[in-house]
Amino acid sequence: MVKVTIVGRVSDGLPLAQGLRYMNEEYGYLSCYRQQAEFILREFSRGALTAPKMTIHIDNFCFNYLVENGVVFIVLCESTYPRKLAFHYLQDIQKEFEKFDKTLIGKITRPYSFVKFVTISLSDGIIANISRQYIDTRTQANLSKLNANRKQDLDIATEDIYKILERKRNSETMRRLPVTPQPESTIWCSPQLEVIALKWTPIMIIVITSMALLWASLALTDDFIV
Repeated sequence: MVKVTIVGRVSDGLPLAQGLRYMNEEYGYLSCYRQQAEFILREFSRGALTAPKMTIHIDNFCFNYLVENGVVFIVLCESTYPRKLAFHYLQDIQKEFEKFDKTLIGKITRPYSFVKFVTISLSDGIIANISRQYIDTRTQANLSKLNANRKQDLDIATEDIYKILERKRNSETMRRLPVTPQPESTIWCSPQLEVIALKWTPIMIIVITSMALLWASLALTDDFIV
């Protein structure tokens, strides 16, 4: 079933709105998964995630996300929950979100403050009402969604959250590594030219010296003969 729903802005990774707030102890463990969803949002802002749709596995759950018009819709489900239904759910959330004034999205500066433009009961009510429709996967409506286009495979990428975390750590490690400047030659303006010059300069000196000595000896010989 649907556990966590977050709507965020792609450009800066700012979370705009969330679904039901799990405040009791039964759902307290989901707070760590909400932090993972916020991490996924930040990965969008730095360009690490570019696929318009993806399923990201984490423990016994999976994040499914959908990107539309600069907004990302994320839902956490149990790994056994049908992925096709999860994306139908995201599409329903996206359609409702599109009904609001799009200019407001760019003006939001605080996390989860989209409720300022929509009453809290309405904001939570939209997500709550839609999520209730997807609790039971065996309803006629959900079975129809699952059976529709059964031969058509979902063209959705799959990733593991720990691989995404590893790539981020590797990227940060590479940024911290000091850059070793290449030595510059003030005379030859190029390390390659300097190597060539150092190799051939002694040979040229020997050749020029030999030619000078030969010329001098020939000149002396001519003077003696005269």
